[in-house]
Amino acid sequence: MNLDKFNFDFSDFDINDIDFENMGSWPKPAKIAMAAFVAIAVAIASYMLLVSSKVDALDNAKLQEVQLKNNYRIKYGAAVNLDSYKKQMVDMEGKFSLLLKRLPTSHETPGLLDDITYVGTTSGLSFIKINWLPEVEKQFYTELPIQIEVLGDYHEFGQFVSQVAALPRIVTLHDFTITEANNDKLRLNVVAKTYRYKEAEK
Repeated sequence: MNLDKFNFDFSDFDINDIDFENMGSWPKPAKIAMAAFVAIAVAIASYMLLVSSKVDALDNAKLQEVQLKNNYRIKYGAAVNLDSYKKQMVDMEGKFSLLLKRLPTSHETPGLLDDITYVGTTSGLSFIKINWLPEVEKQFYTELPIQIEVLGDYHEFGQFVSQVAALPRIVTLHDFTITEANNDKLRLNVVAKTYRYKEAEK
């Protein structure tokens, strides 16, 4: 095969000799250069118009595939453990029901003051004050605070706290302050809180 015909002499080529209105008269090197430029431009335009969007779509499809696989794994795991989840739900409902029973109802709250007074006096404390504070509404429950002020010593305070924690109804103690009082006694100010479930009220 003779390759001489593909050899071009650019030494005599002058761009000023190019007539853009008569491309047929261009020398062969200029025609080849223009053909190469047009081919490159068409390739770039084809990629931008046709291929680029397909590449983006492919990347999005790969990302969606990963997300779907992750969702599948999560749902498959939930399906495999469905019986276990159902058992856990039954157990949680049972525990929740027991906790609700430990929350006082509206008609039981007056008796709660009597219970606290009783455990306080049996612990050796002398009550100065015990009364309800304004209720505090929360999203799922109502907070019922009780202001308590008693006289005693550290041992009696500890016994009182222990017996309050053992009450059948849920009572928590907050905002402790202990100051000196007369006759070698200490004064304990504390806020006891119990709770009422709003759904139970309805």
